[in-house]
Amino acid sequence: MSLPESMGTKGVPYPPERYDGEAGEVSAFYRPDTTAPDLTYPNGVKVDYLATGATTAGDYGLYRWHFGPGETGPGPHFHRAVAESFYVLTGTVRIYNGEEWIPAGAGDFVHVPVGGLHGFRNTTDEPASMLLHFTPGAPREGYFEGLRELAEGTELGPDDMAEFYKLHDNYWVD
Repeated sequence: MSLPESMGTKGVPYPPERYDGEAGEVSAFYRPDTTAPDLTYPNGVKVDYLATGATTAGDYGLYRWHFGPGETGPGPHFHRAVAESFYVLTGTVRIYNGEEWIPAGAGDFVHVPVGGLHGFRNTTDEPASMLLHFTPGAPREGYFEGLRELAEGTELGPDDMAEFYKLHDNYWVD
């Protein structure tokens, strides 16, 4: 057996090549940790747009979510078009895994495939932070910004609210 065969791909092949240059290119993006948050909610939650679907050519979206103390975060829901993953950086975040709310601490990771029931919350009196990863890279910024407008008092009727959630691939469950 050759070395590449022994290392295996676990049945998942590499995707087709998308870059056909010979020498590589200078194209890295750097965002210092000191960059101001892209979005702040009235309750103090802050969101950093680390990599959006637009900046990754639709490959993925990566956001850093900073919870303040006290309970915040969405209840159970699912997405029809995107998978979502959570990596807790600090504190404890309760994540709904489709059956129960589990406590996830720093270093814990949860992946939710497309259609998977999930939710997340900080239910402690301490701040917490986590990375949210969406694949493919949907324009979640519009959803996050729309939620802020709602939190700031923008009112939508039931039909407009249902359309807002559908547009942003968010389907709530009881």
